[in-house]
Amino acid sequence: MGKKETAFNDIVRKMRKEIFGKGPERIFTHFVDDMAITTMYGILTPTEKFIAQSQEGKKVIHSARTEMIRDIYKQKIPEGMEEIVGSKLLHLFSDAKIEEDMAVSVFIFEKTIEL
Repeated sequence: MGKKETAFNDIVRKMRKEIFGKGPERIFTHFVDDMAITTMYGILTPTEKFIAQSQEGKKVIHSARTEMIRDIYKQKIPEGMEEIVGSKLLHLFSDAKIEEDMAVSVFIFEKTIEL
């Protein structure tokens, strides 16, 4: 993994830790054209794991995580993110698979990300 990916991962991890009180245990980012595709593992807090023991709990955690992430990035792009990739963030698509304790975010930028 290159310096740019590592720096991007650090920003995503820090943002998630600030939001949820816990960042991902493992995180990987791949840059493809104008996208940063970030896969995160070990995302759930102990409380979320407990709540997710029921189907209704899984739905609540999924909804809260995906909607909250999108809303927060709409309000404020994390400091340094656009500078690392050299382009403006246009869109964020994010989803979580609660059963697998993982999430994927696809960040779409204005320009192709130079490696």
